[in-house]
Formats: sequence, structure tokens, C-alpha cells
Amino acid sequence: MDVRELREHAAALRFTPQEPVRWLAPKELARTAVKVGLAGVFAGYSDKREIQGALPAGLLRAPLADPGAEEIWIDFVADLGDGFEATYSVASTLAAARVPVDGSGTLPRGSLLVLGGDQVYPVASTTAYEDRMKGPYRAALPKAPDQPLMVVLPGNHDWYDGLTAFLRMFAQGRRIGGWQTRQTRSYFAVRLPQRWWLVGLDSQLGTYVDDPQRRYFESYLSPQLRPGDSVIVCAAAPTWVRSDEEPDAFNSLHWFDRNVIRTRFDRATGRREETGAAVRLWLTGDKHHYARYAERLPDDPPGSDESLPPDPRRRQMVTCGLGGAYLSATHRLPKALPLPPAGSRMREKDDPPPAFALAQHTYPDGQESRSLARGLAKPWSRHWLPRRNRGFAVLAGVLQVVLVLLVSAAFTPAAGGHDPVDAVRGAGTDDLLGLLCASVACFVLPFVVTWGSALLRRQRPRAPSGPAVAVLFQVAVAVAALSVTVAVARLVPSSWHGFWLLVILLVVAAVMGAVLGSELFALWVLWTRRGLVPDWQMSGQSIDDHTGFVRMHIAPDGTLTLHPLALDDTCRDWRLEEVPDTPATWQRPVPATPPAVRLVEEPVVIAPMRMPGG
Repeated sequence: MDVRELREHAAALRFTPQEPVRWLAPKELARTAVKVGLAGVFAGYSDKREIQGALPAGLLRAPLADPGAEEIWIDFVADLGDGFEATYSVASTLAAARVPVDGSGTLPRGSLLVLGGDQVYPVASTTAYEDRMKGPYRAALPKAPDQPLMVVLPGNHDWYDGLTAFLRMFAQGRRIGGWQTRQTRSYFAVRLPQRWWLVGLDSQLGTYVDDPQRRYFESYLSPQLRPGDSVIVCAAAPTWVRSDEEPDAFNSLHWFDRNVIRTRFDRATGRREETGAAVRLWLTGDKHHYARYAERLPDDPPGSDESLPPDPRRRQMVTCGLGGAYLSATHRLPKALPLPPAGSRMREKDDPPPAFALAQHTYPDGQESRSLARGLAKPWSRHWLPRRNRGFAVLAGVLQVVLVLLVSAAFTPAAGGHDPVDAVRGAGTDDLLGLLCASVACFVLPFVVTWGSALLRRQRPRAPSGPAVAVLFQVAVAVAALSVTVAVARLVPSSWHGFWLLVILLVVAAVMGAVLGSELFALWVLWTRRGLVPDWQMSGQSIDDHTGFVRMHIAPDGTLTLHPLALDDTCRDWRLEEVPDTPATWQRPVPATPPAVRLVEEPVVIAPMRMPGG
């Protein structure tokens, strides 16, 4: 059965399976915009991180599969609470006792599950968490004898209700199926075997590290760090990638590294002292792809931005937001990153800054990413913008009706008419040619200005972008719709009432707006390189295939190995089975055919800090 049939069994499932969010559907755009606006306004006045300072806190200890074990398996997944099929495909794979990986044997389930942010879409609420995250994960693993620990980091979508539902869901020690939650705040520190630590930071919509959070880490983490300790830092977003355009984006994470991990304040001497610990892995989601940046070592060949060969000494920065949300592009990721960059305004920073280079393998890879992004503007694709976002074509049609009425009002004096209908009826060949030329000019003008400016600056010409270009494209469609109406009016008998010409004008405007207006908007999105608009290339398609997570292993010798796992296909066919040892009314979905799992790249090995050369 498919997800629609599953919804009919919501009572037995104890949650209602949801469709993927259609991000560019008008209703969704309006609702999300209101929530985001409110979150931005009130975040500065009611920051719940300040209130969390009154809650009990302490270090967490990761459960081990065997009490005497000196190793641990850890799972990391982020950006998961979207459509049911993709979310549950990942959840059921995470919950399996062992996962067969193509060509690599099997990997055991982690005894620690890290949720790296955005556990719900589009905005947080109790109902949304129940249907989009808690319900699917509880069904995927109803019970577990080993009681794996779940720690959760809030992302921006978790913050859109002020973190209220997040704290109720994850900070009260409640179980989510077989997983146990123990954190009491929206941030945490977990002691791992072999002198490793796992740290989760709450950056609250991209802002600073608040005072209660700083005091928590300075009180519970920094004093425990010893020379040779290794740290995994989980953040809500890959701010290191944004530092390419925003030099200060990485400042908060760099400050945390310098002032909490590498040094601590000694109250006895009143000075800062070295801890001897180091961050060996930065791990995040937020961007719904897999990408890894590896640190450049002093003995690497200088001056090359190409992928670096494997070396356990390298620090790694990994983004893996493949938990079930729409797929993100990878083909425009920067190839090299100095962190923090030279333009950063931090007073105390590493000099020279360490450099990181993008690894060869991303998911999706660059070529596939570029091809998938173009699907937004392909009318024959099932991911075409108006086809994938219900109501967008209607919105584009209504916009064109308004624009056509405005353009026709401007056209009336030029055509010598008393009103738009009279102008359309009386327009001659010269008027029709003038309208066609105006339409072409509105479309061509952005290219002429953009390319001419690039040639004068001796730069490579690029496609036009910017809000003004989007407006000109829609005006071009409106003028073209008026031209079509003028041409049709020449074929209509003069005895027709003017009302019918007006109807023709509005119908032509609505149809051309829904089709051509949507297509030009999609092309504008594809051509835009900066800001938030490029993200719409993929979010507008809601591609829910290409999911995955990272399974990590800390070995008895302290070596950390990352296994980036990908599910190329999302399960679409389900069957129901009763949950054992529970009332017969509780059922859970099971994939008719479990999705195949493969490695995105060869396992990445990271040496612990205390190893020679580490």
C-alpha cells in the first residue's frame, strides 16, 4: 500500500503519515513566512536558551552494547521530519539490528543516535512532531533491549515555535520507541569511549553562544578535557561553507573551539590554560546532501584546491542532512575554505587559518546535482515547478491577470482607445508589432545589461539574476499575453460585445501566466547564484529520493571511522504488521522491499588526538 492508503490506518499506526512539504506552494509559502517572521521578531525577546539555565544539567554517558566494551557505534542523521516515505525509509534502516551495505558486509545499529537538527518541517508544533518524527521513529524501533540513547540538536525549523515543542519532546526524559532521551536542555555533552567526546551546540537561528550554554560547557566539559582527548562537535548548520560569502559565519564555532575545547579558564591563576584536547570532527546537517571537507596538512603540496588523499591525521568537516527532507544541490560548493577567512572580524583567531578542501565524493555528485536542479524548469519532468507545487500555477496566473490589466491600461492611450477593450479592438498591425517588440525587449534587456557589464569588467558573462530580472520576465509575459489578445481580436467579429474580448484577455493572461510565467520564474531561480533563491532550485522540486546517514565507529584503539551511507531510492510500497507484545490495535508499517544501502565514499578514518601525528 502507498502513503495515502496508510493514512486510512492512522488510528492503528498512532500517527498520520504526511506528504512531503511543497515549499513553493502558495499556502505553504504564506504559512512558513509568517512563522519565520514571528520567530525572527521574538527570538531576541524570548530566547529559551536563557531560560534553560535554570534546568538541571550534567554530562551524558553513551551506553555500550556490552558493559565491558571499549568501542561504540554511533549514528548521525539530520533533517528528517518531512514526508513519511523518505523519513521512514531512513528510520527503518537506522533501526535495523544490522544493515547490509553493498560490497561492505553489514554494520550494526548504533547504541547512540544523534539527531542533528530540523526534526520537523515546515514549522515545529506538537502535532507536527508526532506525525512527522516521533510516530515514524517509534514505529521503526518499538522496543530495543539495549536501550540506545538518542540526543537531539535543534535546527532552525525546530526554533520556529520558540523551541517550545522541542523541549517537551526531547528534554523530559521520554522514550521514543526503543530510543531513550536523557538530555535536559537543547545542547549536550556526551562522554564516549577511548577519550572521545560528543558535543551538541544550539546556535538558535544562527546567533551567538548564549551565556547559560557557555557556562554549561565551561562547567561540565572543559574541566574534564585532558591532553590527547578528541572531540566531535555537532552544529546546527555548516557555517564553514557560508564563510565563503559571509566571512563572519564561522566565528561562533571558531570561538567555541578556541575558548571551550582547546583552552579553559583557570580560576586559581586567573588565566586561560591549554586543555590539550582538539576537535577532530565537525558534523552537521541543515544542507540536505553529503559533503566533506578535509584539513590541509603542512606536508601537502601547496597551492592546490583539488581533493586531498586520505590521511587519518586530517580533521574533517562533514555535512549530512539526508534524513528525509528534500535533496539539496552540491555542484556550487566552494572547493577550498580557509577558516576563519581573512575577512573575519574576530579579534582572536588562528593565524594562519587552517585550510580545508572539498573531498572528491559528494552526494549527489556534482554532475547529478546539476542535472537534478534543472528539473525545476523542465515542463516534461514530474518535478516541474507548477506540477510539484500545488497552487503555484494559479498564483502565477492571478499575478499575470493583474499585470495584464496594468499593461493594457498603459497601452490604451498609445492605441488611441477610450478603454482597454476599445484599444484591443482598434489596435493595428503597428500596435501589435510594438507590443511584440516590447515583450522581447523586457526579456532580452536583463541579458544585455548583465553580459555587457561583465564584458566591460572583463569577466565571464553569466545569466541575469536579481529581483528586478524576475519582475521584467513577468512583465514580458504580460505584454506577450496582451499581444496574443490583440491578434485574436483581429479574428473576432466586430459584432461581439466588448465583455467577451475582456474575457479572452483575462483567460489568455491566466493561461500564459500559469505556463510561461511559471517557466520563466523557474529559469530565473536556476540562473540566480547568491542568497536564498538558489536553494529553491531543489526545495521547489521536493525530491525525496537520495537519503542517508552517517554510521560511525570508535574502535578499541581510539580510531574513529565514518561510514557515509546512502539510500538511492525511497520505499513507496508498504505493508502493515502488528507490534509484538502490545495491544493488537497497534500496527507499524514495514517496507515491502527494504531500500538498498551503499557507501557514498570509502570509510573515512580519523586518528585520535593522542596518536603520533594526531
